[in-house]
Amino acid sequence: MLSVIRVHLPSEIPIVGCELTPYVLLRRPDKTPTTDDVPESAPLEGHFLKYRWYRVQSDKKVAICSVHPSEVATLQCLGCLKSKVPVAKSYHCSTKCFSDAWQHHRVLHERAASVATEGNDEEELLRLNSSGSGSGVLSTSSSLTNGSSAVYPSSVTQKTGVAGETLVEVGRSKTYTPMADDVGHVLKFECVVVNAETKQNVGHSCTILTSRVIPAPSPSPRRLIPVSGSDVIKHLDPNGRPLSMGSFTVLSYNILADTYASSDLYSYCPTWALSWTYRRQNLLREIVKYRADIVCLQEVQNDHFDEFFAPELDKHGYQALFKRKTNEVFVGNTNTIDGCATFFRRDRFSHVKKYEVEFNKAAQSLTEALIPVTQKKTALSRLVKDNVALIVVLEAKFGNQAADNPGKRQLLCVANTHVNVPHELVDVKLWQVHTLLKGLEKIAASADIPMLVCGDFNTTPASAPHSLLAMGKVDPFHPDLTVDPLGILRPHTKLTHQLPLVSAYSSFARMGGGPIAEQQRRTMDPASNEPLFTNCTRDFLGTLDYIFYTADTLAVESLLELLDEESLRKDTALPSPEWSSDHIALLAEFRCMPRTRR
Repeated sequence: MLSVIRVHLPSEIPIVGCELTPYVLLRRPDKTPTTDDVPESAPLEGHFLKYRWYRVQSDKKVAICSVHPSEVATLQCLGCLKSKVPVAKSYHCSTKCFSDAWQHHRVLHERAASVATEGNDEEELLRLNSSGSGSGVLSTSSSLTNGSSAVYPSSVTQKTGVAGETLVEVGRSKTYTPMADDVGHVLKFECVVVNAETKQNVGHSCTILTSRVIPAPSPSPRRLIPVSGSDVIKHLDPNGRPLSMGSFTVLSYNILADTYASSDLYSYCPTWALSWTYRRQNLLREIVKYRADIVCLQEVQNDHFDEFFAPELDKHGYQALFKRKTNEVFVGNTNTIDGCATFFRRDRFSHVKKYEVEFNKAAQSLTEALIPVTQKKTALSRLVKDNVALIVVLEAKFGNQAADNPGKRQLLCVANTHVNVPHELVDVKLWQVHTLLKGLEKIAASADIPMLVCGDFNTTPASAPHSLLAMGKVDPFHPDLTVDPLGILRPHTKLTHQLPLVSAYSSFARMGGGPIAEQQRRTMDPASNEPLFTNCTRDFLGTLDYIFYTADTLAVESLLELLDEESLRKDTALPSPEWSSDHIALLAEFRCMPRTRR
């Protein structure tokens, strides 16, 4: 007879919005084990599995710490209540938690809508630091509540036998996605074999209890900062898009593929926050929130594109294009190979053409043309890294034509790439960037078209690849050029291109005065006019990601504000519960301009 051997939950902590899928191990009537589901619609020898999810409702109300969501809150910030900050962000698990998070936490007060600050934040902080009890700042959580309780039909509630506890049925399928009403409560999963004919339970049910459900951590919102006009926050329409109808926004984001997100590499990130079931929902929420017209993602796994990002972003009006990395070096399941995905809003753009760049093929051609036969195997071993680029030509559907040229098609070329090459192979990295740029030059020569070059170039400002991108050439005495065992970079005079590329985020350095401009300049490297960092781990803090644009055809209107170390909270690296990649997203708003003569 069918029986349940054991059940367990792979997820350590249940999180609002993240689907829970129990692992259920069964024994078939022939004694063989299986994890296949046996639904009522397809019973196995007269038996099927019945599932139930319950919320353990307790008279004791529990609030969750906003900084450490796996901890129960013991304190509440009164300043948040005065400033009308969302209540969930006012809870802390200890005075030390509140003190350590203060520099970040006070930003919530400053940004809250209709803030009625009375100049007492510093005073409250001093009282907290001097007394250690948080007098005047914090209240104890003995009277905290999770909000008004929902009313549940009596038919789906039952007593647990524990004083003050009630089971409220919340689901009848194998999977369950926790909701806001579940926050602070334990969930119970029940699995039992049922006789298909009598509908009676057979044997004992297998149950498992989760830890308390926590809310999905939400980072502080990042604002769109205008760089071409006055020092004010950019106004958005009701759909969250810039009001300028002749402009469009582009997002570039390395989302950290699950295959690379190992607990060994990111040991500082809680395991539940590193799990793909959590990260995918958090990443999707972040991407959708930006409402970009064009989205360029890197490190998107093949299976995650097909099964998650393409269908989910389709619901938000995006058309999807994908280029998977080649697999000459990759060892493993080809479904988990990552690549570059480009999405665009169907109501803003239409797809005209797609080009795919495989650097492995370029490496084959290079070795055939330049490398002696005896060195070809060694050369290919160095050059072949499976990297790709996805180039998409789009046509704008919004009006931005010049008055003297009505009806002209407004085309746009968007390149999306990830130059994933080890740091020591600087020659290979530079060669791949040069190869991409020469391909884009050919497209530019065949069409009068603005260009964007987005991605994770895995190269820092002042490096040779960055110099080639931003300056159109590389200094022949650049130290990176000393690494060239195959001679693929010689003569150095060939390392040029004619595209007038400029880094979008360098526009922050050209902003006028004002507090917002000064705040953003503090997040920039004055030597390179690039962000201080776009990648932040325990082992590395620096800039690897860029959005370049052709400055003769496009102008930067606004930029998504950068994160600083204060925003990431003290001693925090990425990924974290709030930010689900080790990179940060870059977003720029552009306006098309008539091409200037060169």
